[in-house]
Amino acid sequence: MSAITAETLAKLGLTSQESSSQKKDDRLGQTDFLKLMVTQLENQDPFKPMESGEFLGQLAQFGTVSGIEDLQKSFKDFSRSIVSGQALQAAALVDRNVMVPGDMIIMDPAQGQRGAVNLQASSSDVVVGVYNQAGQLVRRLPMGSQEAGLRQFQWDGRDESGALQPAGIYEFVGVAATSGGGSEALDTYLSARVESVSVGSNNGSLTLQVEGVGEIDFSKVRQIG
Repeated sequence: MSAITAETLAKLGLTSQESSSQKKDDRLGQTDFLKLMVTQLENQDPFKPMESGEFLGQLAQFGTVSGIEDLQKSFKDFSRSIVSGQALQAAALVDRNVMVPGDMIIMDPAQGQRGAVNLQASSSDVVVGVYNQAGQLVRRLPMGSQEAGLRQFQWDGRDESGALQPAGIYEFVGVAATSGGGSEALDTYLSARVESVSVGSNNGSLTLQVEGVGEIDFSKVRQIG
């Protein structure tokens, strides 16, 4: 197909400057394309008519590109709706407790603390140690024999002698006995209140601000309530 000339644009009532200003992205829409096509057919050289196969091929290619753009727009709209739905669900978590990965938390022991350890295999002896911000062992929480999976524990905020501990930073370290007579460290999860929810401006990811823990990606929440 021959190039679009200034004469063709003039027959359409457009100038080169006008056509570019009307299309901010410098692209022709499907209506513009068909309009130009008809004009070129009307003004073609009768001794050198355009090949119908080439013409129809270009028309089909234009339709394919247009269809792909519409599909991409549909996917973007669908993605936005999913993110909006997730944001609404996450907003409902504000002021609720969630179980999130981590072994340290700023807390008031008078409120107690729930948590969990993740066992890859069953163990005959599982223990969680509670340490204060000075690194001193405050309390041992024996859990005994446990099967594989997420196993919960609870600390009442007191040391071995029964004295209530002061507010501060506390660390929870889980250890499990192995079949070979040794021990292995366990992944720890702590329960804390969700203070707020934010949505990432670039990828739409959801982030929770968890009291005493900090920012946690929504996808890392292991348990709600």
